[in-house]
Amino acid sequence: MNVAAGQSDEPHKFNLENIIDRTRKLWNNTPTPVKSCFPWNRALDNFVQLILDIVLTVTKYLYVPVLIVTSIIELFYCAHERKLYITLFPFLFGVAIAGILNSAAMDCGQKMLECRSSFAFDCHWPFGLFFTLLKLPGPYYPYWGLIFIPHFANGALFRTLCLAFRWYRRPRKSLEKAMPDSIVMLCSNLHYMM
Repeated sequence: MNVAAGQSDEPHKFNLENIIDRTRKLWNNTPTPVKSCFPWNRALDNFVQLILDIVLTVTKYLYVPVLIVTSIIELFYCAHERKLYITLFPFLFGVAIAGILNSAAMDCGQKMLECRSSFAFDCHWPFGLFFTLLKLPGPYYPYWGLIFIPHFANGALFRTLCLAFRWYRRPRKSLEKAMPDSIVMLCSNLHYMM
């Protein structure tokens, strides 16, 4: 009816220009003490940190179910192509490569701890990110790449998840023995503060 009456719906649409104009009007109408005294930079930093924490939490809880579902879909594709018997070899190769990378990272971490350098033992997530990025373009690989590469990445991801789970479940005493005294004190102080 607005079109028939010659009126347009421009002010009611939510496009970027209208949002910017309304934000600018709101900022211009804001009192000067609010503009100058309020810690806007710290509020922006806290907001960005909150959004990143929410994204990481959602990713953490959805990662394993999505990995399982995509692995099953890839197995169904290989079964449809009658190549299911081949998928075991790249899967085992991925498990072996993830184990080798984990032991190399732990060895490097131990050497850096002996030098009193601050090295985070939590090296599983960069490996997980690498193998996830290897797995993501799976449907766009050529035929044999579509059969081998995602299953290689699946094996490495399952091994990485298993190692990360075992890392977080290990006893606190062995963790304290592996860390320098300054890091142990810092962790215990943070634990009591929370």
